[in-house]
Amino acid sequence: MPSFSPLLVVAVALVDADGRVLLQQRPPGKAMADLWEFPGGKVEPGETPEAALVRELEEELGIETHSSCLAPATFASEALGEKHLLLLLYVCRKWKGMPEARHATALQWLKPAQMYALDMPPADLPLIGLLEALL
Repeated sequence: MPSFSPLLVVAVALVDADGRVLLQQRPPGKAMADLWEFPGGKVEPGETPEAALVRELEEELGIETHSSCLAPATFASEALGEKHLLLLLYVCRKWKGMPEARHATALQWLKPAQMYALDMPPADLPLIGLLEALL
């Protein structure tokens, strides 16, 4: 049986008052460059998933939120070479600040049904249907 090293990643569906979700485009030179994804990142050793997401949102988008504003929604599981991605998706409707693309090429707000037309990482694709049902 193959052995995989787990890679724990958190992501968020930031939902605005119109029911749109924020996506960011991965920059050139990174793995999966130019694909559209939910903001987030790796959970560092000693961090809870919620603390990692609060940190990542400040680093990537310049916004502030609190772990109590993060509602667990679903997860995705995907093989990535010698690692195995476990992606935890949260929904957040409350934050401070205006999201800005600090590490991404671009940002866009979309209804979940519009996301199907975008090139997204394989782990993110199954999450769209859940967001359609939730929002």
